[in-house]
Amino acid sequence: MYNLNELEAIVQRCNRCPLSKTRTNAVFGEGSNENIIMFIGEGPGYHEDKQGRPFVGKAGMLFDKMLAAINLTRADVYITNIVKCRPPNNRNPLTEESEKCIDFLRWQVKIVDPDIIICLGAVAAKNIIQEDFKITQNRGIWYKRGKFNIMATYHPAALLRDSNKKRDAWEDFKSIKDMYIKLSQKSMK
Repeated sequence: MYNLNELEAIVQRCNRCPLSKTRTNAVFGEGSNENIIMFIGEGPGYHEDKQGRPFVGKAGMLFDKMLAAINLTRADVYITNIVKCRPPNNRNPLTEESEKCIDFLRWQVKIVDPDIIICLGAVAAKNIIQEDFKITQNRGIWYKRGKFNIMATYHPAALLRDSNKKRDAWEDFKSIKDMYIKLSQKSMK
């Protein structure tokens, strides 16, 4: 079995899809494999592509504030995306691109072994929860898949475009905190 460093080295050399030809950096993910919460976005944006780190632009700054609001930091979670290379003009990843990259995500999940998986946005939810997922209708609902507690909420970039969604996202993040506390207490017993 790979560790995160070995898997990241493979991702950095990947050329499975056309996104690899236009990337500056593959954006693997960050955090330790000892975290029980994994956040999964859709793909890197401009700033992420330049820095090789997930969620570092304006949406990333908002994401950090959202974590802080529930007394968590990036060190408390693992952050990654469905695709590891930036789609042109920050468009959503195409199905073929997601399919080429999803095995890397599956390995990350296997290595990190989180108890909680949070899909940030519809693209992540469609790839992880169900193909016809509707983010406005189904966000905030917990799904149990094997050992995983999975929920989708709005992507921070969507909140920057539409501040009316912030109240729903806040409710989702409170629910994430509640699940985190519940599972943390359970593991201490």
